Amino acid sequence: MKIIGLAESTYHYHAKRMNQPDPDREWKTLITKIFLDKDKRAGYRSIHDILIFMGYTINHKKVQRIMQELGLKCHKFSRKSRSYSSYKGTVGKIAKNLINRRFHSTIPLQKLVTDVTEMKCAQGKKLYFNPILDLYNSEIISYSISDTPNVDFVMQALEEALPIINKHATYRTTIHSDQGFHYQNKRWVKKLKENKVFQSMSRKGNCLDNASMESFFGIMKQEMYHSEPLKTFKELKKEIEEYIIDYNESRLKRKLNRQSPVQFRKNQGYTYAV
Repeated sequence: MKIIGLAESTYHYHAKRMNQPDPDREWKTLITKIFLDKDKRAGYRSIHDILIFMGYTINHKKVQRIMQELGLKCHKFSRKSRSYSSYKGTVGKIAKNLINRRFHSTIPLQKLVTDVTEMKCAQGKKLYFNPILDLYNSEIISYSISDTPNVDFVMQALEEALPIINKHATYRTTIHSDQGFHYQNKRWVKKLKENKVFQSMSRKGNCLDNASMESFFGIMKQEMYHSEPLKTFKELKKEIEEYIIDYNESRLKRKLNRQSPVQFRKNQGYTYAV
């Protein structure tokens, strides 16, 4: 049960009791336990996926009904914040859009996407987060966090990703980004060329060209903020680090046959560590 972040005792306890009278009562107990184990961030679809993974048979509509009866609601992201844009015009090289919205890959490390997002902290401070995501399984293979969105900040994530790419990629890698000044910078461009990595860029002002990254940011912010008071930079940084571990190792995805990104990759025979 480690893969989905639940105690093994939880699974065995409820597995034994599920056949007792009043099965709805047992469903309610189990669903509530999963909901709390997931820090109240899981909706009925996610909980249904977890139940299927655990070996239970239950309709997603029944999970939804039980959660409604119990008042179990997944917190929604409602904090308003301006969208961060790193675009400063043409200040370096503008690469072609090689990905061209082809976000599917059957090979690990073939197509990677990256971007920078801004998150509010307490006392008016801001945190900048730059992940690199593998389109093969939606795994975050590296990331960087900073209070300053400079070139060093994005180079850190790239430097951490390159050893993984160079050692384990079986097909020449393409990294896709927007036209932010970081990705036009000669240091970024040179580092990609030195490591024989193709560079791809979205068209100017077209967020749909990097929809996979935008989708990840949306889900992450919805689940991390969930109407709580703003955190300090240090607190938010730690929470992001913990979130990425849980996301990579425990987040069940339907497009991956209800497996987590890491589990899916390893089950396909790609057992390298990230």
